[in-house]
Amino acid sequence: MKGRFLSMLRKVCAGVPLVWLIAALSGCLALNPGGQAQPEGAPPVATTPAPETRAAPIWTLPPPGPPSGFSPDLLVNLYKQLNPGVVSIQVHIERGPISGSAAGSGFILDNAGHIVTNNHVVAGATQVTVIFYNAIEAEARIVGTDDDSDLAVIQVDRLAEGAHPLPLGDSDQVQVGEWVVAIGNPFGLSGSMTVGIVSAVGRMIPSETPFTIPQAIQTDAAINPGNSGGPLLNLRGEVIGVNAQIATGGSPASAGVGFAIPSNVVRLVVPALIERGAYDWPWLGIQGTSVNLFIMRANRLETQQGAYIDSVIQGSPADRAGLRGSTGSRVVNGLEVPVGGDVIIEADGRPIRDFSDLLVAVAFKRPGDPLTLTILREGQRQGVTVTLAPRPQRLGR
Repeated sequence: MKGRFLSMLRKVCAGVPLVWLIAALSGCLALNPGGQAQPEGAPPVATTPAPETRAAPIWTLPPPGPPSGFSPDLLVNLYKQLNPGVVSIQVHIERGPISGSAAGSGFILDNAGHIVTNNHVVAGATQVTVIFYNAIEAEARIVGTDDDSDLAVIQVDRLAEGAHPLPLGDSDQVQVGEWVVAIGNPFGLSGSMTVGIVSAVGRMIPSETPFTIPQAIQTDAAINPGNSGGPLLNLRGEVIGVNAQIATGGSPASAGVGFAIPSNVVRLVVPALIERGAYDWPWLGIQGTSVNLFIMRANRLETQQGAYIDSVIQGSPADRAGLRGSTGSRVVNGLEVPVGGDVIIEADGRPIRDFSDLLVAVAFKRPGDPLTLTILREGQRQGVTVTLAPRPQRLGR
């Protein structure tokens, strides 16, 4: 079921077939009763303070609170306010023998001309052109990319007259049911705005690497090919996510299930992309899943909470710390279920309810940081301290 869902996720960058990347990543599936595993994921939403390196003043957050009424002119005025901060992106791409053009979206980050978009919009681009809200075009250069989070920063020498940065919101505060708008370049139709609600938070979506992106925002605001890299905004005009993927039933168009990379991931990754062109993610080195009913029964656990370790990558920080993966399997209701792996129930003193919680705990550390884990091994609580390492460059890629 989960495998079919992931296979239906599409990047939403419009153009030649090479940019239509269907997410079918080896090892990215959640563990089902048959025992498939998913690797630790790419960036989740920050639950710890944001990094010190920030581009003022856009990182300053206003106090949270609901929008003041939903007047008939609210969306009209919101569009007038926000559209000058959104750009269309045209790229010329060459990947081996294949070349062509593609289109995406982005939003202005600061007055220095930095623009945030998706990595899959500009990956392999030999030429990048930005088109502002008033149809003024400018050449852009790629400043930094991160395929683990599918984020990229490009830069123009100067903004068009009237164009301005958009403020980042706090994606930790996003709630299911709140109204949102998406502005972008679907099917090459620049400056298009769609409206919807937040359908869910905390989703895990595939990246362009073996690592998943947890805490994505799901929305029913229409997102289509060409929307990739454009902003998902709340009614206060804050960017709460970067539109990146859609789930489809075989059609490339929106089915009302779109996903945005949360703004707190942007806040974490983008300063490093601007400063040095890349971001170093910390790495634990396990594959596993959330404890479900079958894993609980097979391993004789008391609750369906925790992150179950199915395998430990040899030579990884988890391996060096002595964490253990599955040692065998047991049949539960006719299904073979892995048993014997450690179950992580706390990280730095915070409860780990599921595998996504563990990804959060890891991702907002830095390589070289210690991570203190509480595990269940053969029914007994134990403490383990792991020193995180940088993610390897070629892990299953």
